[in-house]
Amino acid sequence: MIQLKYIEHDGTSHTVTVEEGMNLMEGATLNMVPGVEGMCGGICSCATCHCYLPEERLRSLPEAGSGELAMLEAVEGRRGNSRLGCQVVVTAALDGMEVRLPKSQGVGS
Repeated sequence: MIQLKYIEHDGTSHTVTVEEGMNLMEGATLNMVPGVEGMCGGICSCATCHCYLPEERLRSLPEAGSGELAMLEAVEGRRGNSRLGCQVVVTAALDGMEVRLPKSQGVGS
């Protein structure tokens, strides 16, 4: 199991364990992390799993595909380190990673 820390926009932290091979959206929704909805079920068509990843981890991940980049064009608060959680597969290399969540997806935002 891989340990990830999801951090809400207000700083509230949720450390969870996720099975290798799942994606970041699944890891959050299965562990009921607020701020990650995954409304489309992970088919890259809603952007409700928008998150910010550490720059040093981005370099080791496959680049975002054209569908993910198109969805990211429409999200509020997009940054250079924005990704859709449904498109990032959890591997052992991500163990201990912090995944930050945008304010636009926060509870009551």
